[in-house]
Amino acid sequence: MKDSLKNFPGIKYASESNFLLIAGPCVVEDETTVFETATHIHMLSEKYKLPFVFKASYRKANRSRHDSFTGIGDTAALRILAEVAERFSVPVVTDIHNPEEAYIAAEYVDMLQIPAFLCRQTDLLTAAGKTGKWVNIKKGQFLSGSSMKFAVDKVRDTGNDQIMLTDRGNMYGYQDLIVDFRNIYEMKQTGLPVIMDITHSLQQPNQESGVSGGKPEMIELIGKAAIAVGADGIFVETHPDPARAKSDGANMLKLDKLEELIVRLMKIRQAVNTF
Repeated sequence: MKDSLKNFPGIKYASESNFLLIAGPCVVEDETTVFETATHIHMLSEKYKLPFVFKASYRKANRSRHDSFTGIGDTAALRILAEVAERFSVPVVTDIHNPEEAYIAAEYVDMLQIPAFLCRQTDLLTAAGKTGKWVNIKKGQFLSGSSMKFAVDKVRDTGNDQIMLTDRGNMYGYQDLIVDFRNIYEMKQTGLPVIMDITHSLQQPNQESGVSGGKPEMIELIGKAAIAVGADGIFVETHPDPARAKSDGANMLKLDKLEELIVRLMKIRQAVNTF
């Protein structure tokens, strides 16, 4: 991982011996939640010498119900993310949803994330690549790992090779997801860092209530398996109080449980590195 992340701005502790942690709340709800979460994860990153990118969406465009929380306002949220980057000297990633957003968000963050449902959108991928920022492409729930090479090509054709791929499971029927760990192997054939989203992959979307469910009790299970099969990093949404979170609370990890998870995953990574 060290070589593949050598050009990442602000990354610390990048090493083949450890995995990349991408973590934060689902969405920017308010300053208090963002900074409480960022402070805790940054502390863990320093304690365990773990490379860390802070994650939060500045706006949620993909919601089931019209009355679902979408954000506090684009500029206000992006400014909070920029302040996280400055205060903690860590890179920050956020989702974008259309080409215009790529150029706006790039003024505030270090990495642009392509949501899974939008990973085939050529204009979006091209715009993200042209910013020169790192681009994290989340694999569509409807795609195989091997098919993600075409999304990668769209970004690479802009001259930008600073790309990551993130798996978040595949649709299983209408209201569930499964994780096919073959996808990690297949995406690694691109030569890019491959991340496993261990919270969204446990989501149960399209519930009749209009609010997604989840199975957070399996977060550690998915994380362990992902590290064991060679994932370069872990993507985890975490919140001080998931029950009160304004988005994806049903599948987020409670913030005070993150350290225990990190310690266990580091042990597995160390074992993998001995082979």
